[in-house]
Amino acid sequence: MTEMLQEAFTALLLLLGGGLMLIAAIGALRLPDLLTRMHATTKAGALGASLTIAAVAVHFADVEITARALVIIVFIVLTAPVAAHVIGRAGYFVGVPLCDGTVKDELRDRYDPESHVLDSGLTEDSKRRR
Repeated sequence: MTEMLQEAFTALLLLLGGGLMLIAAIGALRLPDLLTRMHATTKAGALGASLTIAAVAVHFADVEITARALVIIVFIVLTAPVAAHVIGRAGYFVGVPLCDGTVKDELRDRYDPESHVLDSGLTEDSKRRR
């Protein structure tokens, strides 16, 4: 009975992981600009991949494989948001256009595209206090 439960849990994790990765792929195709695409692929893709790897750990039920799966999941959770941030920021800096529906652009007044300098928004007085 436990083997059947293990198979069912593995199948559930694989279906959830695959579904989330499908949502990430649809988001990458359908969303209007780079930043919203990066958001969809990072959130749904990282969770989908993590659930798929967790399914591998549950399926094999071996300490060594489970440890490796956990390390991979931690790596994905730590690196995917950082990578998406860097790619999104690089896209913004090279001038990839934002969607027409973008309401707020906090970097517009702080970034100089000529010198590639980003102003932190702090006043000189607050910079000295730091």
